[in-house]
Amino acid sequence: MNTYIPRRLTVAAVVAASALLGTACSAAESATPEASGSTPDVVEKPVSSSTEPETKPERRPYTISFGGDVHFEGVLRSRLNANPKTALGPIAKVLGAADIAMVNLETAITTGGTPAPGKQYTFRAPASALTALKAAGVDVASMANNHGMDYMQSGLADSLAAIKRSRFPVVGIGRNAAEAYKPWRTTVNGNRVAVIGATQVLDAEFIQAWTATDQQGGLASAKNEARLLQEVRKARKNSDTVIVHLHWGTELQKCPNEAQRSLAPKLVAAGADVVVGGHAHILLGSGYLGRGYVNYGMGNFVFYNWGPETGRTGVLTLTINGRRVIKDRWTPATIQGGVPVPVTGVNGQRATANWKALRGCTGLTPTPS
Repeated sequence: MNTYIPRRLTVAAVVAASALLGTACSAAESATPEASGSTPDVVEKPVSSSTEPETKPERRPYTISFGGDVHFEGVLRSRLNANPKTALGPIAKVLGAADIAMVNLETAITTGGTPAPGKQYTFRAPASALTALKAAGVDVASMANNHGMDYMQSGLADSLAAIKRSRFPVVGIGRNAAEAYKPWRTTVNGNRVAVIGATQVLDAEFIQAWTATDQQGGLASAKNEARLLQEVRKARKNSDTVIVHLHWGTELQKCPNEAQRSLAPKLVAAGADVVVGGHAHILLGSGYLGRGYVNYGMGNFVFYNWGPETGRTGVLTLTINGRRVIKDRWTPATIQGGVPVPVTGVNGQRATANWKALRGCTGLTPTPS
């Protein structure tokens, strides 16, 4: 019979108690911890002498969906003002079905300020734009693009304030370089995911004024390849999946340009598992570069003008486990009234086949190698 004795009893009391109970206690059984005024009189659960090593949660595959360029000009501003929670239309169901969803937010978040001098197209939107993204199932956006600072430093200050108030994650922009290049981090199904945003496209006259430095707020620039690659290597050290979202490409050019073809393998070599982005206003090819996955152009997504080519869009959904991109899936859509509307049936099958064919001029492969 095992007899449990409260900690505060003295050795003499133990002996007396044992005698009264008529129990022959061994020396090991009658030894007790020293009395302590802070130790409660409770019966302690025996502790096993064997200790099992802690096990990390098992990783399981997760999905991340990407949409292309988003702003809220023209007809989209009317939708946003009418109801931010439905501003992105039916494509929200596709975005919301993924574990993570991401888009490129190609606008300054401000209602004031002065537009960039001499710039032909300048985009801005109220803070409700972030509400609209969140309501549509978007989890993170990049503002590292050639419109993120269309309203210069005052617009940047407004954008950063709106982001802070909304608590909506935005990458590629910040009060300094450290903030701009800082990845957004999340854990899903046991996978530690890091997302970095940067732009390879900046108007020559604004490169200096718009690029984040240690002393200046602005955008994360992929033109500073050394800094971007450094951040990818840094993220690689404590992440299971590293994703780089880029603004890159040449407008209306159907194949990746030399700058894209040069940067992509460097990012994969530095530790990026996924490289995805856009700028060209049309779709470009996707596929594997070694074991990394690269998308060269997501096209327009929520956009105020569209045509036969620029209106073709969709959602790219990747299934990932750790560093391995298990599969890609394309949900084709066309822009109608400024928002993407999924294409189904025979037309959807044809659109998906056309999207896969875009890989032909990219040098990418349909499976990892």
